[in-house]
Amino acid sequence: MAPELVQLLRDLVAIPSVNPMGNPGLAPDSGEARLTDFLQSLFERWGLAWQRVTVEPGRDNIIALLDGTSSPKRGGGIILFSAHQDTVPVEGMTIDPFAARISGGRLYGRGACDVKGGMAAMLWAIARLASERPPSRPTVIMACTVNEEYGFSGARGLARMWATPGGIIPRAPDAAIVAEPTDLNVVVAHKGVVRWRVHTQGRAAHSSRPEAGDNAIYKMARTILALERYHRDKLGPMGSDPLCGPATLSVGTIRGGVSVNVVPDHCTIEVDRRLLPQEDPEEAFRQAIDYVDQDVAPSDRPLHDPPFMVGYPLSQAGNGVPAERLAHIAAQVVGRCQQVGVPYATDAAFFAAAGVPSVVFGPGSIEQAHTGDEWISLDQVQQAAEIFYRVAQQWPNA
Repeated sequence: MAPELVQLLRDLVAIPSVNPMGNPGLAPDSGEARLTDFLQSLFERWGLAWQRVTVEPGRDNIIALLDGTSSPKRGGGIILFSAHQDTVPVEGMTIDPFAARISGGRLYGRGACDVKGGMAAMLWAIARLASERPPSRPTVIMACTVNEEYGFSGARGLARMWATPGGIIPRAPDAAIVAEPTDLNVVVAHKGVVRWRVHTQGRAAHSSRPEAGDNAIYKMARTILALERYHRDKLGPMGSDPLCGPATLSVGTIRGGVSVNVVPDHCTIEVDRRLLPQEDPEEAFRQAIDYVDQDVAPSDRPLHDPPFMVGYPLSQAGNGVPAERLAHIAAQVVGRCQQVGVPYATDAAFFAAAGVPSVVFGPGSIEQAHTGDEWISLDQVQQAAEIFYRVAQQWPNA
């Protein structure tokens, strides 16, 4: 593997860019800002035009542009490479999350797999394109977005840019490739996600006289059972998408009460609903609420917050051309490449919803993402860098 590419990946992993996950108090210390500054310095060193766009306070998308041999205004092509800057938190890791240690052909650290390995490969391809300037190349946009792990607001902001005159992106790209750990397979479809909080209210009392109170946890228990029945009786009959699997619902967290000797007057859960490619997030959210309201007694009905996360599903309809081109080139480099579906959500669905045929591709396995000893194969990063370069080099420029 090229030493410069290894060093680039080490630099990316060594810079903490932990998503504050809804806690704004963590953003100044752990958000993406330091990584964004580093990326800006790279783009300046490589002589690329760049633009920073604030998505949330202290959290900027950064976009770089490498001009093609034919201007998009005169019919030249545009391809978008996109990778998110943020990582999940480091609690529970069994290794130093930012040491970027290399051992046995792997680089270890938070974000190595999800998704700084893919980002490094894309950046390396852009740097090589800027240096070699191959003929008949399209305009290449490199976008590094924020807040993929907890809301997709960076992807939403990026998708607005090609609909807004005056920015660095001259028009909608012809195709987008989004970096995620796919084992160098092309993801053409994935599930979406809706997450929301549910609350029950009760009345506090001393636990020696529980009849004087109204136990909010008992109420929530009935809501949880209703959600379990919804999963079994409503989602089960929907069947399974051939690429992505079945629609699912899961209660992931529960919090309630203040002490064991107090009848709890409040309880909150968080719900995760995974969507099939053809499902609408708002409709799926409403169906679950309606089912619970009909299933539990009126006195026990909970309060549902609006979703705090919505990730669109990605359908393979419309992305056949970039999928075939990418799979063909990847197979030349790796020897094999499948077109697959996955159960997780990505930024790609937001670009597809904004009219850009989009696929997901990158080094690493989702099995290593978010783990206590997160790592990525250096060989796969090198292969991905070569694939991204060839994709841009061979992409039609008209």
